Amino acid sequence: MKINLKGKNALVGGSSKGIGRAIAEQLAASGANVTVMARSEMVLNEVVNQLTANSEQKHQYLVVDFSNFTDFTVKIKEYFKNNSVDILINNTQGPSAGGALEKSIDDYQAAFDLLFKCAVLTTNLALSHMQKKKWGRIINVASISVREPLNYLSLSNSLRAALVTWAKSVSLDIAVDNITINNTLTGYFDTERIAQLNAQKAKKMGIPASEVRAALEESVPAKRIGRPEEYANLVCFLASEQASYITGTNIPIDGGLLKSF
Repeated sequence: MKINLKGKNALVGGSSKGIGRAIAEQLAASGANVTVMARSEMVLNEVVNQLTANSEQKHQYLVVDFSNFTDFTVKIKEYFKNNSVDILINNTQGPSAGGALEKSIDDYQAAFDLLFKCAVLTTNLALSHMQKKKWGRIINVASISVREPLNYLSLSNSLRAALVTWAKSVSLDIAVDNITINNTLTGYFDTERIAQLNAQKAKKMGIPASEVRAALEESVPAKRIGRPEEYANLVCFLASEQASYITGTNIPIDGGLLKSF
């Protein structure tokens, strides 16, 4: 099966590195025009220059800070004044790690802005064009922790769960317009984020980070951590015409780690 996204415009959040960058690369390789979005203009410029491009493709970047919702609102609204999006990937950096009893109400508010409000605002702005065109794909990068909470990621557990249930509600209203919205539930992937979390665990437990990683690998039935390009393949499929009858779903990509159905 060959995925062809020629002529489609994609906006990819958190795409300066890790899973987001891999998604941007795969969408571009499949023919889409890609806007990458993150905090570092220097890195974003490098990403754009490295994306696959033919004479008909145009890639660009948008500098935003998802953790500053007021500023993000101004910039994303300005972007949509001059751009339309067919494929939206809602992805941001993760909130700080920590257990539920360690977090204040302000921490939860910041995570709500980061993980929920940014995605809802961007989706609402993108939907106007999608509904006129009668075609659209929205993919929310979420986590397996919405099904089986991880006690050291209380903020992510809570707010990503809100995002995926909101997406299910939205799916009921937009399916008639040939617009799909799905959530990918992320397991352990070889990214800077997981390296940072492993380092924090290692420090707390007084063991080398390599031991923490080895324990993660052992916990996965596939006995390894995922590669970002494997994640990108799933997202690219969900963004394609071939996935037109898949909507309102939560799709784990975790090497078999989840024990629940």
